[in-house]
Amino acid sequence: MWLKDSSIGRKFVMSLTGLALVLFLLFHGCMNLVVVFSEEAYNTICHLLGANWYALIGTLGLAFLVVVHFCYAIYLTIQNRAARGNDRYEVRGKKEGVTWESENMLVLGFIVLGFLCLHLYNFWFKMQFAEITGLETGAFDPQNGAAYVKALFTEPVWGQVYCVLYLLWFVVLWLHLNHGVGSAMTSMGLNNLKWQKRVEVISTVMATLVVLPFAIVVLYYLGMGIGMLCA
Repeated sequence: MWLKDSSIGRKFVMSLTGLALVLFLLFHGCMNLVVVFSEEAYNTICHLLGANWYALIGTLGLAFLVVVHFCYAIYLTIQNRAARGNDRYEVRGKKEGVTWESENMLVLGFIVLGFLCLHLYNFWFKMQFAEITGLETGAFDPQNGAAYVKALFTEPVWGQVYCVLYLLWFVVLWLHLNHGVGSAMTSMGLNNLKWQKRVEVISTVMATLVVLPFAIVVLYYLGMGIGMLCA
């Protein structure tokens, strides 16, 4: 099958799954931003996307996209290194137009995946999973997500540590998306000279739009937590 056996097919799968995940992150970030303005509205959204059949199907679909994207990323990296052979050990000057993130996408991907596991434990496991199973995961009602988010990020000391860790994760995610979105668009045909600069701009804008809502929420609670410590 060409989607698996050809280089073009593998890059197409990487691009398609990556862009789908970017759109989800954009939606998820905008959803999270609501908590800054209205905790009641945020809880309403969480209820709509909580223990429902369509939310469960969506969760399984997202898990599938992540697994496929990650597996293809590893496979492509192995294939590229095998194709270069011993040339990859030669010390050469940096090629023009090659960014740091483009040379370290797999490493950035591993970091993103590692923090994703932490994020799933902090939020999906203690909110959606707890609501579905009735499992006791803490002192907060799983349907009161706003209270839990506030408690996690404003807890003395550890809340601030979490905030800093998440902000560092967002930097890594931004670097990964800044190259990934452009690479996906290039793989899907926008690879001529006319579109090269446009693709770079679109990639940077999309990476920023995805990361910014998440960062605003964390910065909001970081400021709140510091204020509570100083009070």
